[in-house]
Amino acid sequence: MATSTETAEKGAARRRVSDPTSRRASSPRRSGGGRQKRTSPPSSRLHPRSLTREVWQLAQAAGTPVAQRAAALVKRYCAPVVGIVSPLGWIIGGTVAALWVLGAVFDWREALIAALMGTFLFILAIGFILGRSSYAVELDLTRTRVAVGDRAVGSVAVSNTSSKALLPASLELPVGAATAIFHLPRLKPNQLHEDLFTIPTQRRAVIVVGPVRSVRADPLSLLRRQVFWTEPTDLYVHPRTVALVGSAAGFIKDLEGLPTKDLSSADVSFHALRDYVPGDDRRHIHWKTTARTGQLMVRQFEETRRSHLAVALSTNTQEYDSDAEFELGVSVAGSIGLQAIREQRNLSVLTQDGPLRSETGRNLLDDMTRIEGRSRRLTAVDLARTTADTVPNASVVFFVVGPHVTPSQLRSAAASIPPGIRCIAIRCVTDQQQARATIGDLTVLTLNDLSDLGLILRKAAA
Repeated sequence: MATSTETAEKGAARRRVSDPTSRRASSPRRSGGGRQKRTSPPSSRLHPRSLTREVWQLAQAAGTPVAQRAAALVKRYCAPVVGIVSPLGWIIGGTVAALWVLGAVFDWREALIAALMGTFLFILAIGFILGRSSYAVELDLTRTRVAVGDRAVGSVAVSNTSSKALLPASLELPVGAATAIFHLPRLKPNQLHEDLFTIPTQRRAVIVVGPVRSVRADPLSLLRRQVFWTEPTDLYVHPRTVALVGSAAGFIKDLEGLPTKDLSSADVSFHALRDYVPGDDRRHIHWKTTARTGQLMVRQFEETRRSHLAVALSTNTQEYDSDAEFELGVSVAGSIGLQAIREQRNLSVLTQDGPLRSETGRNLLDDMTRIEGRSRRLTAVDLARTTADTVPNASVVFFVVGPHVTPSQLRSAAASIPPGIRCIAIRCVTDQQQARATIGDLTVLTLNDLSDLGLILRKAAA
C-alpha cells in the first residue's frame, strides 16, 4: 500500500512539472505567499512642446484682457499728450535730450546751454497751447452727391458759446488730401461767423470732408493742440452721365419680353387650350369652348421674360490706353444703368470685383464712384463668363470694354452668353471715329464721346 501511494504521488508531481500551465499558475504561490503581483499601467507624460503650447495659450488667455485694458488707458491718457508734439517738436526734443546727456557726461558747457535754450522754448510753447475755446461749429454741404464738373459748395458756421470774447484763432478743414484753413476774427459772446468754400470736382472720387478742428500752436509749431468740432462727411463725386432718349437700348421689349418654350398656366402670352386639371385657376377657363365641347377647357400660356438688362464693365486697365478712356467706360455703364432704372427694368451691373448695387440710381452711382481700375489677370472674357453665370435670364447684355480687347476676345465673350440673349459691345476710345460692326451675333459699337451714346444706341437698334 505504501509503495503504491508513493508511486501515485511521484506521478502527480511529474505531471505538474511537465505541464507549463500548471507551472505558471503555481509560481505565484511559491514566491509570494499566496498574493499575486499586479503591474501598474504606464504613466502618461506631456511632451515638452505640448506643455509649452499649453502654457503659452494660458498666458495669452490671461494676458490679452490686461493688454487691452492697458492699451485703452494709454490711448485715453497718453495719446492726447503725445499727439500734441509735432514732428518738428519730436526732433528738437530728442536733440535737447541728447545735449543734456552729452553736457552732463562730458561736462560740455555749450551743450548744456543749448539744451537749456531748447527746454525754455518748450516751456514757452506750452503757454501758447493752454486755454479753452468754446465754439459751436456747423459744417454744411449743400449737396453730398455731385457729378464730375459740378460745383460742390459748403459752409462752416462758427459761433462763440462762452460768456467772454474769444481771441482770433484758426480752423482747419481737411478736404481729401488737402486742408483748408479759415481764420476766425475776435468773436464776442454769441457772435456768429460763417465762411463759404468750394470743392473742386474734376475727378470721380469719394472725398472725405472734415472734421472741422481748431488749432492752437506756438510760433515755431513745436506743440500743436487740435480740438475736433464736427464729424467727417463723405462727398460723392459721381461719374458724368447722359440721359438717353427713349428706351435704354431701343430694342428692349416691354411686358411681352422674350417668349420662351416653357408653358405656364398664367402669363400674358396666350398659347393654346387644354383640358381642365384639378387645381387650375378657374379664371382661366375658356367658357365658350367648354360649352361647345362639354368639357372644361383652360387657357395655356407661354412663359415670358421681363426685360432684364445686364451691364458688364471691364475694370482691367490693361484694356485701356488712358484714364480718360476708362472714365468714359464708367460713364457709359452708368448712363445705361440709370436709364434702365428710370424705366423700371431689372438691372444687373457687374465688374471683375463683383456685382454692384442697382436697386436705385443713387446706390448704383455710389458704387460706381468707388470703382478703381487696376491691372489684373481677369479679362473681359472672364467677366463675360461671370455675367452668364450670374444673370442667366438676361434679355440684353452690354459689354463695356477698352480698345485693347481684340475681336477674338469679343467673339469669345459673346459665345459665353446663352443663345437668345442680345449682346452689345461698346468699345470706349478717344482717338477713333464712331463706328458700328458685327462679329457673328455680336454688335460692336465704337464710342469716343459720351454725348453721342444715345445716337449710337439708336443706330444699333435700327
